[in-house]
Amino acid sequence: MSVDDLYAFDITLHGLSADAAPPHASRRHVDAWGSWEMLDVPRELLTVPMAIGFDDALARLGRLERLYAEPDGSFVWTSRREGWSWQVDGNLFEKNGRVLLVDLKGSCPTGECDRVLACFGWPQQVMTMQLVRPAVFLDEATFRSHARARWIAGDGETLRPR
Repeated sequence: MSVDDLYAFDITLHGLSADAAPPHASRRHVDAWGSWEMLDVPRELLTVPMAIGFDDALARLGRLERLYAEPDGSFVWTSRREGWSWQVDGNLFEKNGRVLLVDLKGSCPTGECDRVLACFGWPQQVMTMQLVRPAVFLDEATFRSHARARWIAGDGETLRPR
């Protein structure tokens, strides 16, 4: 695994309705890791839950090895003992029995990030990622670039060789 295969992140994951007009890029967000194209996401899109049910998402998460989930939607997923050490903490929020949004924080290999996203219907479910501290929205490709840059800059201290 190379450094390009690792992410560090602190995001809120939002699903976007396939029926809605896609958010458009409006301006740039500059932080310690670079300059990033932001999305303008209308507030009404943020109130629409994802297609996946809350209980279904929890069941999918529960099938990931070494992941511990609580019925309230909180979870932690850790690496194996050998190799890279990483951890992802998360919390699902529900609306009308479906997942409204997911807080995700931690660091992990890119493939493991894909596995977590798949628990919420990705890639069929269109997603936007909101950086928590600056509260700006990124599309998936920009999020991945940001998470990779954040790891390379050393912000993923929990992801390191043992």
